[in-house]
Amino acid sequence: MNEALLKLKPARRERLADVLYGQILEQITSGRLGEGDKLPSEAQICHDFEVSRPVVREALMRLQADGLVVSRQGIGTFVKSRPSENLTDFAASAEIASYLRAFEPRLALETECAGLAAARRNKRQLGQIADALAALEAAFSKGDTGWEEDFAFHLAVADAAGNELFPRLLQDLRDILSGSMRMALSLTRQGSDERRRRVLEEHRKILQAISSQDSDLARLYMRYHLTESRARIVGSHRDF
Repeated sequence: MNEALLKLKPARRERLADVLYGQILEQITSGRLGEGDKLPSEAQICHDFEVSRPVVREALMRLQADGLVVSRQGIGTFVKSRPSENLTDFAASAEIASYLRAFEPRLALETECAGLAAARRNKRQLGQIADALAALEAAFSKGDTGWEEDFAFHLAVADAAGNELFPRLLQDLRDILSGSMRMALSLTRQGSDERRRRVLEEHRKILQAISSQDSDLARLYMRYHLTESRARIVGSHRDF
C-alpha cells in the first residue's frame, strides 16, 4: 500500500478540526484517497495544514468514529471506506462534521422523547405524528427531499412527550438539524427504492410503537432510526 499525498489548504476561519475533517473527507469521496491508502503522519498533516497536533487528532478521531478511517497502532491511519461521491454536493465539506455531531444530542433527546410519547400521547398528538408521516411519504412520492416533513414528524413526537421543553429544544436545534436532514434525505432521494422504503419503514415503526404505548420499543426504534440515518450519510450501508 502506497502512502497517499494530501493536498491541504491552511484554514484561517471556522472550526479548524471540522475544516481539516472536511478536506480529508472531500479527498476520500472524490477518490483521490482510495480505500486502503495510508494518510500522512500527524506531524506531516500538522505541517501542511498549519495547525496543532490536538486539532489533527480531533479530526482523525472523528473520521475514525464515522468509520471512514482506521488507525493501526504503530503503523498509521488508513482509509477504511468511501462515502457517496455526491455527499459534498449537499453540504460544504467543513459543515459535514458538525452535521454528523448533531446526531449525538438527537440520540439523547429524541430517544427519550419517543419513550415518553408512547406513555403520554393523546389521540390528537398521535394523529399529528401520523399526518407528518403521511406528508413525508407524499414528499418521497413526488421526488422531494422531504426534510421539512421529516422535521415535522420528529417535532410531533417531541410534542407528544408531554413536556413543552422537548419541542422547544428541538426547535432551537432546527438550523443544524435542517442541514443534516437535507444531507441525509438528499442522499436517500438519489438512492434506491429500497433505501427510501427503509427510511419510511423506520418512521412507521416509531409511530406503531408510540400508538401501542410501548415505551421501550419506541425508544429502541427511534435510536435505530437515528443511528441508521447517520450511517447512510457516511456510507456505512451500501444499499443504493
